[in-house]
Amino acid sequence: MKVEKSAKIAKMPVNVEGAQGVEIRVLISKADGAPTFAMRMFEVEPGGHTPLHRHPHEHEVFVVEGEGVFVHEGRDYPIAAEHVVFVPGNSEHRFKNTGRSTLRFLCLVPLSGA
Repeated sequence: MKVEKSAKIAKMPVNVEGAQGVEIRVLISKADGAPTFAMRMFEVEPGGHTPLHRHPHEHEVFVVEGEGVFVHEGRDYPIAAEHVVFVPGNSEHRFKNTGRSTLRFLCLVPLSGA
């Protein structure tokens, strides 16, 4: 069981090729006793983006604040606060911040993909 303010959880830079201006907080993981899913919060600075990538697992995303573009298989989809995004496994994707403030989103993934 875990009850905690997200701001108290350490934020780490995403240091992978193709990422720019992205930080992550791992909010819930196996270390917290979660057997199936991990919950992560991403923060993307204006002009920043996650890497263009693909992986076998799906993930579910909820945009908390900001605005940007979800790129999926070469197509751009505008996103903003309260948008939900389902990312199927094995699909090429990235998130880009096209706004003037931080793009913040929750991302849930199976622990096999976290």
